[in-house]
Amino acid sequence: MAPRSELFRPLVAQDPTNPLFRFSLGQELLKEDAAAEAREHLRFAAESKTDWMMPRILLGKAHLALGDRTAARSAFEDALRLAVSQGHEEPEEELRALLAGL
Repeated sequence: MAPRSELFRPLVAQDPTNPLFRFSLGQELLKEDAAAEAREHLRFAAESKTDWMMPRILLGKAHLALGDRTAARSAFEDALRLAVSQGHEEPEEELRALLAGL
């Protein structure tokens, strides 16, 4: 069975400016332990919408997987601000725990 990221590669190739396609590809790549490649797509998705929390959480996790704790902290702090302002309690708890562990 092919990795799930392969489902999204053709979509990204067809429309590389679509933030949802890039987010989905980045999310699957992160699950597949391809954090370096995931980071590129998750960064694009995060930069596409200032109020989109999930790409920032996953971007932080990609940074963390690559050993960049400073960048991870920045992404998690951005995501935490959004979680609080948007009333997302579970992501807020997760982000506070991730930040405490840095």
